[in-house]
Amino acid sequence: MTTHPTWFSWSSFLRDWSGEWADTPADDATVTPVEADEVARRERWLGFPAASEERIAALEERLGRRLPPSYREFLAVSDGWRHAGGFITLLAGTADACWHRDASGLAEMFEGFLDDDPSPEELRDVAVWRRGLQLDVQSDATRVVLDPGDVDEDGEWAVYTWASWLAAPPRRFPDFAAFMRAMHGEFHRLRARAADGEPELACTTTRRLDAQVEQARIQALGGEWERAGRALEEAAEYGRPAAAGLRDQMDRLLGRTNLAHAEELVTDPRYAPELLPPLVAEHAAHRHRDDTVLTYRLRGAGDDVVALAHTLLEQVRSGTYRYTAAGPFGEAVDRARESARWGDTDEAWRTMREALPLWQPLGPDHLAPLGWLADPLLGPLLTPERGRELLSAPRGGQPGEPRRESDAARSDPEGLAWLADQATPGAHTSYRFVLVEGVEPQELPGLLADGKGTGLDEPMTSFEARSRWRQERREVSVFDDRALVAVGRAAARWSFAFDCDGPLFAPQQFGSPVAACADARTVVVWAGPRDRNGAPFFHLSVARGGAELYTFTCADGEVRRAGPIPPGLAPDRFFGAGKKREGAEAAIRTERALLEAVADEFGVRLPRHAITRGRLHTFTTRPWSRPPGDGEARTAARLEWRPN
Repeated sequence: MTTHPTWFSWSSFLRDWSGEWADTPADDATVTPVEADEVARRERWLGFPAASEERIAALEERLGRRLPPSYREFLAVSDGWRHAGGFITLLAGTADACWHRDASGLAEMFEGFLDDDPSPEELRDVAVWRRGLQLDVQSDATRVVLDPGDVDEDGEWAVYTWASWLAAPPRRFPDFAAFMRAMHGEFHRLRARAADGEPELACTTTRRLDAQVEQARIQALGGEWERAGRALEEAAEYGRPAAAGLRDQMDRLLGRTNLAHAEELVTDPRYAPELLPPLVAEHAAHRHRDDTVLTYRLRGAGDDVVALAHTLLEQVRSGTYRYTAAGPFGEAVDRARESARWGDTDEAWRTMREALPLWQPLGPDHLAPLGWLADPLLGPLLTPERGRELLSAPRGGQPGEPRRESDAARSDPEGLAWLADQATPGAHTSYRFVLVEGVEPQELPGLLADGKGTGLDEPMTSFEARSRWRQERREVSVFDDRALVAVGRAAARWSFAFDCDGPLFAPQQFGSPVAACADARTVVVWAGPRDRNGAPFFHLSVARGGAELYTFTCADGEVRRAGPIPPGLAPDRFFGAGKKREGAEAAIRTERALLEAVADEFGVRLPRHAITRGRLHTFTTRPWSRPPGDGEARTAARLEWRPN
């Protein structure tokens, strides 16, 4: 028998499957005649006599098409099949295979779901039931077709299945061999946990896969996560113990939370302190999800694990959860949190990554530190690149050299020019920031805010902070332009206060918020907008001790300047004399050049990842607008927020 190099031997595969089925207890709910099953158990063969080449050719003549290779070779070993998986009782051979021609009405049903602009996948879900070759003869409301309209370079037809009791779209398999392997896995998965009093299924397949899981576990700890992932994927399809739990740990670090599910490892008290927090955080992220969903996902867990889950849920929702770990790795986690707290997420990640060889698992099935994903400061550090970098690092006592940090794992570019990117916060209006030299971030409220005792709010995302700020504001005035700013470190001796959502700049109303900065040198930048609905503007002012050293503003087509401006910041470098208003792209290039010049002049940077995705401390500054002058009226709007 000729076989594709990626296929297996049908004869040995089907024989092994039959023997495994014969060694399991009979299913009282079977819909096939008992006599047929008894014969199959006695003969240890779920198939039928092989189809001759003449019978296969006759089927092809009846269908008017040559059959795909893997189904053709299957028929040459067994002309049909019993108990394909858990829900297909009889699979067609040469006598029963026929064109489906929407006998199930599924094409009509899926067609009714189409909108005016259906996707290719949606159109396929309609067509496959009209053109497919039906293979299900007896089943539990499960349809199986080979699709002659979905053919690969080897002539293989894709297989599509759909079950009325399963709330999911049709499932696709690349060919008949892949479908049968999946059904073999389903057979094992449904029997992976023996009923009370019944022995567990033990056979060549389970022993091979259990050894494969153990090898994959060691490979994963040694940094060979891709190789381990493929092995665990197969073992999980067969329901082998711990395989899904091990794979889920890797999926969470890769950001594939839609593929991660609560398995027995999560409910194991040994692993719950590490594996529960990300599960709970994922649940808490869905604000309208009922907490009974979490309880259901922890079904089978002991009371102590369920109680821990609800404690964690309260901490995650209140922002008070703090990840801890034992030993030197735990000390590195504390240092990383402090770096992340002030915006240096790259340093925070570097600290954790370098300590990974010192991390120790809670048990043999613990692959990596995971609790930090729920930490409000550490969790935002995760990116797909960093997840892969963590998984690639040897840990848990496994030998190997840590891989060099990849450029892709660094989340923050140097300098300030990234602020000119269209996707950054403030692109719809403007952004503004203050840089203060020689002070720590926690000192900024005392320098930039009104009143004594003004402190920092707890770290929040930009969205969280602004939502709360808007709800707490009671009065808005054009002469009281206070900014909600996120704070952190901009360099070794600089701190920043950044507002990602400032109003449009009004030069005649501007008043610097840095009047009380003692002897500190301060830099104020205000720029925007970067859309096509307004003229771009850029303001820079530098002061010491509240006294202005120099400044320039480009707005309304004019450049106004004062003081001895350093050559590197000279406006003529960016705004030539008599220069006409720039188009949008040219304005962005000018803005980028200005930001690069500011960064070079003062040796500063702003942390993109922390500002756009992380959590930072915030406070409200004093006004960025001057007080009303003589003859100017002050207008204010009083706001009242009421719950819906």
